[in-house]
Amino acid sequence: MASSILLAVDDSVSSREMMEFIANLSIGRDNVSITLLHVFQKPSASEELMGEKYMKEKQPARMLDMLNETKFKLVKSGYNPENIEVKLITDPYPTVTEGIIDQFNKGNYKMVVIGRKHK
Repeated sequence: MASSILLAVDDSVSSREMMEFIANLSIGRDNVSITLLHVFQKPSASEELMGEKYMKEKQPARMLDMLNETKFKLVKSGYNPENIEVKLITDPYPTVTEGIIDQFNKGNYKMVVIGRKHK
């Protein structure tokens, strides 16, 4: 595999726009390996009020569906499905940033791509 890319994904508008950019990028799609990553952070007080069942059962299932939908869009745009991995990290990190950096360091990635917030 020539290039390995870690794509940090969530259900935000900026993340969806980043995925559209990657889907339309003119690169040798057979020579690229993509890992779609979603990292959970430790819940805030308001999230804890939603209840443990939501945080431990419904939220991961919702994010896994989102990751699989993203994979489908990449495959539809010409990427090889065998070269796309979906990775859902449910053990929470103090921050999403720390989780992305840790996963990047654990892998053999040449690049990490994230969306950015619009002003």
